[in-house]
Amino acid sequence: MRFVQDYDRRAVVLYAHQWAYGRNPAFYDYENLGGDCTNFASQCIFAGSGVMNFTPTYGWYYIGPDQKAPAWTGVPYLYNFLTRKGPSVGPIGEPCGLEQLRQGDLIQLSFKGTEFQHSPIVVSVGNPATPENVLIAAHSYDADNRPLSTYEYREIRFVHILGTMRP
Repeated sequence: MRFVQDYDRRAVVLYAHQWAYGRNPAFYDYENLGGDCTNFASQCIFAGSGVMNFTPTYGWYYIGPDQKAPAWTGVPYLYNFLTRKGPSVGPIGEPCGLEQLRQGDLIQLSFKGTEFQHSPIVVSVGNPATPENVLIAAHSYDADNRPLSTYEYREIRFVHILGTMRP
């Protein structure tokens, strides 16, 4: 296994713009089963990393609607997968501050302050990086180029994608 910094942020953003208001037929739409935001975020991150982790339970993969890792569609599970400590295949991220965000990174929002419920993808970061200058794409309330400042939330966390662990 080797860690390489080949996360293609441009591919993430292009994918996000292409599918922000639509659904890629290669992936199931979970909108009516609790939301599609993390499924969309995973698709975007996959567009930039090009590799899935097929480890049962704790991996990050999508085969079909009923054959997917919890991290593919679950907000807290995606966070745990991306910020994992041990070496395993797939994209790797780390918690960061607003000022470290770049295109292709992940934001997670908690609307009630008890758990995180939403996973938008960063498509643009202005200078300086402020909630008004960070634009996101998301499903479940489909959005593209939406300023982060237009969300009402109690808690927020940011994940900077460092690169991809290859087999």
